Formats: sequence, C-alpha cells, structure tokens
Amino acid sequence: MFKNKSYIWISLVILVFGIIFIPRIIDSVSSDDIVKGSRLDKVKNNGTSNESLQKMGVAPSFKLTDQNGKTISNEDFKGKVYVLEFFFSKCPSICPIMNKNMVDIQNQFFGNPNFGIASISIDPEYDTSQVLKDHADLLGVKSTNWHFLTGDKDYIYDIANKGFNIYVAENKKANGGFEHSGWFALIDKNGNIRCRKDGYGNPILFYDGLEKEGVKAIQQDIAILLRE
Repeated sequence: MFKNKSYIWISLVILVFGIIFIPRIIDSVSSDDIVKGSRLDKVKNNGTSNESLQKMGVAPSFKLTDQNGKTISNEDFKGKVYVLEFFFSKCPSICPIMNKNMVDIQNQFFGNPNFGIASISIDPEYDTSQVLKDHADLLGVKSTNWHFLTGDKDYIYDIANKGFNIYVAENKKANGGFEHSGWFALIDKNGNIRCRKDGYGNPILFYDGLEKEGVKAIQQDIAILLRE
C-alpha cells in the first residue's frame, strides 16, 4: 500500500517537473542553436565580404596616352583607388556591358577626387585619342579621373598578359577581331592590386565586370579602400 503511494508521488513529481522544466530546456537549446547559427553565418560572411582585402602585389607600371592626348601613367593614380580594364571601342560583344557597368561605378563615386578609372584599349591602332574621346562622350563619362588609354599594341599586350595576367589577344575569328575577358582589376592608393576572398578563403584576383554580383562586390570594396 505504502509502496503504491510512493510510486504515485514519484510519478506526480516527475510529471510536474516535466511540465515546468522541459519546455524551458527546449527553449534554451533552441536559442543556443540560433546563436550558433548566427555565429556560423558571421564566419561564413567574413570569408566573402572582407573588411580586410587581400594584397596581391604591386600593379604593373604603365605610361600611355588618354582621350585628351595627355600622357597618363600609373603615377597619376598614386593616392587614388582605381579600377582598370582592357577593352576596345568597336567591341560588339562584352564591352558594351563592361562600359555600362563601369559607368555605374563612376556614378557611385562621382565627385570623389580619390577615385579613378583606367580603360586601356587592346585595339590602339583604331582607338586613337580622338576615337576614345568620342567613345567617352557617347558613354556619358563625367569624371576627369576616368582615362581611356591608347599606345603601342605590343606594349599594351605585355601590360595585360604579362603584367596583370589578364588575357588579351588579336584573333580574326573572334567577334570583333579580338579576344579578352570582362575582368576588372582593383588597385589601392599605394598601387597594390587588391581583392576579396571567395567562400573557400582563396583570393578571387579580379572582379567580374559582366555580372551584377561582380560589380556590386567591387563597389563595396572600392568603398572599403577609400576609407583606408
């Protein structure tokens, strides 16, 4: 009889404990999972967002002529954050997309004297200073720090292929007669090539000037470098 009453009391205590404390334990575990998830998200995002951009070495030096007939070198960009690309004015394929995206970048940082753009033609025999000036006007270029550059073709190809490691080539079978990529290079105020890391922690080297994600990424990273 007493044993049965003891079992009943023990059962009641366990039941009350379960009703009061188990929901609290569940809530606590759930909250901890949320905190852990938040921490993991932060770790993951830090791998791709980058308040600390990678330094990939000093950008190659160059000396070319811009759309105004002025000699422009990498020294003219010292103290500025700038984006560099290789293009040509008659390009019928990717260049119009690159140009549009570069105009968007210009507009975001327009008026900032510490930002510039270097657009180097890979068809310098056609892209004279006057042709490049007309092209800049057509695009609606407003920044005096956006230089469209021309010069000796072999010299330019060495800057691209050997200096920046951004492939360019003349190919009559290619659309427009030239092969090139849509990469944008980002250079900091001290002349270093900078970039963010991918999700695996590897430097991306260059930014995709053809995709919205790449343009958004370089805009974010320009802002970071301007604050340095």
